[in-house]
Amino acid sequence: MGTGTGTGTNVEGAVTAVSSNGEYSFTKPNRESITLLAGLGVEGDVHAGVTVKHRSRVAQDPTQPNLRQVHLIHEELFTEVAEQGYEVVPGALGENITTRGIDLLGLPTGTLLRIGDEAVLEVTGLRNPCVQIDGYQDGLLKQVVFRDEDGALVRKAGIMTVVLTGGPVRPGDAIKAELPTGPHRPLERV
Repeated sequence: MGTGTGTGTNVEGAVTAVSSNGEYSFTKPNRESITLLAGLGVEGDVHAGVTVKHRSRVAQDPTQPNLRQVHLIHEELFTEVAEQGYEVVPGALGENITTRGIDLLGLPTGTLLRIGDEAVLEVTGLRNPCVQIDGYQDGLLKQVVFRDEDGALVRKAGIMTVVLTGGPVRPGDAIKAELPTGPHRPLERV
């Protein structure tokens, strides 16, 4: 997509799984559906809230706004890491929504994701994967965060969003991305 001006082009994909967990745990069990709550996140999920809920962020400043309400990962990543011998399934890396067919990592900051009939998310940035990923499968962290040949840090563990409009989300729901107007602002870690 480059650094040009957004064109308002729609990008489409689909939800392949939804996951949530009311307790602090690295993985999140798959559900038949989740309900997104405006300004909060996933109903009943430990990371839902107006202010930060991830333990590392709470330790820094518990009053920070929660820009990490809903975590999305593209299912294509699972195929990519499988080629290196890792078995990853939906919810295993703590995401709430697993997608297919949409280039999440290529979306600019401020993209709106319309999911199903009601829900609207705003993309805030990249997930910053942590060492807990190696606790799930040793060596996996280096598959999802690394330096490219130019020395730039590459993060592939999904994107973070906030909920603008709530609603139910289920596997099979369509996702339509609406790119913001103006210059493309690449995703940075949040």
